[in-house]
Amino acid sequence: MNQENLTKVDSTGFSVTRLWPVALLLAGLAAFFAFDLDRLLSFEALRENRVFLTEWTAAHRGVAILIYAGVYIAVVAFSLPGGAVMTISGGFLFGPFIGTSVTVIAATIGATLLFAAAKTALGDMLRAKTGPAIRAMEAGFRENELSYMFVLRLVPLFPFFLVNLAPAFLGVSPRTYVIATLFGIIPGTFVYTLVGNGLGAVFDSGGTPDLGVIFKPEILFPILGLALLALIPALYKRIQRTKS
Repeated sequence: MNQENLTKVDSTGFSVTRLWPVALLLAGLAAFFAFDLDRLLSFEALRENRVFLTEWTAAHRGVAILIYAGVYIAVVAFSLPGGAVMTISGGFLFGPFIGTSVTVIAATIGATLLFAAAKTALGDMLRAKTGPAIRAMEAGFRENELSYMFVLRLVPLFPFFLVNLAPAFLGVSPRTYVIATLFGIIPGTFVYTLVGNGLGAVFDSGGTPDLGVIFKPEILFPILGLALLALIPALYKRIQRTKS
């Protein structure tokens, strides 16, 4: 079999050469654990290096923001564990407002890179292999994709990496994906950067941050309220369809 046949796209939309984005992401994930880099994305590492990090960030704030954003993009794009630690670190180093802004932009870029990789490598092939039921679900999702994407981004019950990947297999447009990600992750990000803003006091007391803070009723209920608001257009369409 010659090279032309190896790279040819078959009837399902599959091509070996289109798998390189997934191979790159898997290689990055494997290297992360092989070189024991996961220990760096921990509260223990942050506690041990807090003095150096705060002093260096104060002296080189612009560079520190760029480095933080670059690392955050890599964490999200490669689906590395430690996103919550990174977000809290952003609040600790830059404060709640700059920390939220930089984190939201970096997370959106990283998520979009992962979305594009999954869509390019596997999206068309998986959609070609799905049955009528899955295709009907995909059609329903795409009809109200902005509303549903906002809900997925707002509600903290869904794993972030899963929400990054699933839309690539449901035919969500890149524009909708970026908009929903950029604005939908703001509330949760702000909560964790606020936690990070008070991290010094937590470390001084010998404690660790409460990652479950977002599930407290006074925080979770307003976020769920936003998610319900995001569903209003989809509910309105359904009501109008039943009346006609």
